[in-house]
Amino acid sequence: MDLMDRLKEASEYLKKQTDSKPRIGIVLGTGLGGLVKEIQIEKQIPYNFIPHFPISTVESHFGMLIFGKIGDKEVVAMQGRFHFYEGYSMQQITFPLRILKLLGIETLFISNAAGGLNPDYRKGDLMILDDHINLQTSNPLIGPNRNEFGPRFPDMSAPYDKELITKAAQFAAEQNIPAHTGVYVAVTGPNLETRAEYRFLRTIGADVVGMSTVPEVIVANHMGLKTFAISVITDECNPDTLVPVKVEEIIRVATEAEPSLTKILKHLILSL
Repeated sequence: MDLMDRLKEASEYLKKQTDSKPRIGIVLGTGLGGLVKEIQIEKQIPYNFIPHFPISTVESHFGMLIFGKIGDKEVVAMQGRFHFYEGYSMQQITFPLRILKLLGIETLFISNAAGGLNPDYRKGDLMILDDHINLQTSNPLIGPNRNEFGPRFPDMSAPYDKELITKAAQFAAEQNIPAHTGVYVAVTGPNLETRAEYRFLRTIGADVVGMSTVPEVIVANHMGLKTFAISVITDECNPDTLVPVKVEEIIRVATEAEPSLTKILKHLILSL
C-alpha cells in the first residue's frame, strides 16, 4: 500500500474516533509522560488500534495517542515515540508526525532525554534546542518526495522556532529553572557512547547527545510546522570523569526534572 493510502486510512480512523481538531502536537520522550496530567483528556487511543501505526517497544514509552485540551488549546499528544535503534525505518519513525499534520496540527512540541556533553551542563538541567546535528546515518526524506507535504529540498537554516525559543528561555529564567540553549546531536544507539565518541561529539559542536528527535524535526520542517524541542539532561558525559550509567537512573532523573519541563511546555502552549 502506498504511503499516502496508509496515512489516509490511519487519519480517517482517528477522525472517526474523536471530534477534536488539534492545532498543537506533542511528542513526549523518556520519563516525560507527566505532561499528560495537564491535559483534559477527551480520548485515548492505543497505538496498536491505529492502522499502520508503529508500536513503541521502549521502557517508559506508553504507546498512547491522547486527544484533549490544555487550557483552551486543543492538543494531540504522543505518549511514547519510536527510535531508529528499535529497528524501525526513518519513514516508520515519522509516520505518526505525518498523521498529526493531516489531523490539522500547526505547531509541534518535542521532549527528550539526553546526555550532557557541554561541561557547564549538569544532570537534571534542561536544554532548549536551537540547532541539531544528524549522525543517524539516514534521513526520513530519502525516497520519492511527497509534494503534498513539502518541497524536495526543505531549508533547515532554522529548524527550531526562534520566537518559542526566546519565550521558553525567558520563562525559565523567571521561574529559576536551569535551562540552557544549545545543539543536540542525534546518534543511532542503543548503546551509550565511548569516551572517544564523547570527545568527538563535543568537538563537532554538540552540547547534548541523544537517540531521537531529529527525524521528527526534519519531517516537521518539511511540512512547515512551527517546531520547539527541549531536552532533560539525564547524565554528564565528561570523558575524563565518566561513570557507567543505567537506564533506571536516566528515567529517574528525567522524572525528577519533569515538573520543570511541564511548566515550560504548558506556558508555551497557552501562549499560542
